[in-house]
Amino acid sequence: MKKIFLFLTLIILFSSCEKLLFDENKASTDPFVNFDYLWNQIDQKYSYFEYKNINWDQIRETYRAQIFEGMSEEQLFDVLGNMMDELRDDHSNLISPFNISRYNIRIQNNSNYSEHVVNRYYIPNFKTFGPFHHDFIDNGRIGYIRYDSFMSEVTPDQMNYLTQYYQNTDGLILDLRANGGGSISNIFIILEAFCSESKLVAYSINRNGPHHDDFGEKEPIQVLRGTGTIYTKPVMVLIDRYSYSASTFFSVITKAFDQIKLVGDYTGGGGGIPNGGQLPNGWFYRFSVSQLLDLNGNNYAEAGVPPDITAYFNWNDMTKDEIIDAAVREIHTMTQKK
Repeated sequence: MKKIFLFLTLIILFSSCEKLLFDENKASTDPFVNFDYLWNQIDQKYSYFEYKNINWDQIRETYRAQIFEGMSEEQLFDVLGNMMDELRDDHSNLISPFNISRYNIRIQNNSNYSEHVVNRYYIPNFKTFGPFHHDFIDNGRIGYIRYDSFMSEVTPDQMNYLTQYYQNTDGLILDLRANGGGSISNIFIILEAFCSESKLVAYSINRNGPHHDDFGEKEPIQVLRGTGTIYTKPVMVLIDRYSYSASTFFSVITKAFDQIKLVGDYTGGGGGIPNGGQLPNGWFYRFSVSQLLDLNGNNYAEAGVPPDITAYFNWNDMTKDEIIDAAVREIHTMTQKK
């Protein structure tokens, strides 16, 4: 895990230095200068061109033809933002004082999570602890834990409390549906609570050259053994197409845990770590510069991580959650096999 933290730190420092060291003599509001600068930065550093079969040269021709002298800032923003959307990557953003571009994965898929149904029929008297909503379900045999954003900090003490609180259950459900991502450090803190010994869980590769297929060596990613109470019984992680970025990262890593299964729909993708900088006109940008691979070398950045058990929420019946019910059945099945 130290290697991945070092890797992330270097990316953050690089991004910060790029902003701090931007040559003021190169500052420009010329739309052609800004277009060429952004296109070249992405061309030199973006990590998924070949994986997604993106013809970046053709995209340059298409969008540079839309640039003209005297265009407004809003017009330039729309052209640059639309060009970045061709990456099909929610980690690609253009940030100006008046707008932020985004490739919105959510509007292309159906949600599989209803807070109303969960709170009314499964955890009506839920407890709030740190970033988690949680309670016993299935007559006290299973613990349900809702974590709605990796932006919310998790501490080892919080995870130790939860694993102790639910240590006598048959299994746990960790609900990551509609979790759009956030801090990667929270991934490791959560998973250490289920890790009885340190283990290799995935690899990361970083774009490191001018060619679209230039990458460094695979960097191993490890989850260390937890320091508190370790929960070793079945854990069902609920996912859907709204589970993005850090939720995809989390889901990939769980494939290295025999006791953890993914239940629901595919995640939304987004396995790359973003890096960014500043355009000559002062706007900021970011895009993915790395790839996350599972232990078998599989990449899930676009298609998303597939569930081990497929289930969908039925919006025509607002009295139950089919994905939670599927997770409960799987816990019973795994418990009976022991």
